[in-house]
Amino acid sequence: MYLSRLSFSSLLILTGLLLSSCATNYTISSNIDQGKIKHYFSPSHVKIYPDESEFNGRYHYLGMVDGEYCQVKANQQSADKITARTNARRKAFKLKANAIVFTGCSEPIKDTGSKQCISTTICYGKAYNIEQK
Repeated sequence: MYLSRLSFSSLLILTGLLLSSCATNYTISSNIDQGKIKHYFSPSHVKIYPDESEFNGRYHYLGMVDGEYCQVKANQQSADKITARTNARRKAFKLKANAIVFTGCSEPIKDTGSKQCISTTICYGKAYNIEQK
């Protein structure tokens, strides 16, 4: 009887120690750079509007931005408006904008002497900060 109580007590103590060791705070180390994550997702924080009449509430004009996409190698994706507009939204986010109105995009004529791009697309927009209600 004494041995069974001792075994039961030992089992309870051992179980308590095991459970308490699992309850500690763990820190996670990662090779992911927080700055790169913020940069990658920054365009999602800048909403595209067709024009200023769509804004609800007060807003502040922050400046003009442009986004460029340059196809450097023949096996890369051709320059397109989507990537150029995304790059413009990234620049608008750096200005602390949460809205952008695109004024246009262009595909400059290929000038082999000045740049190393096979094709280029540039989009221009106006960056705004709309006050949140």
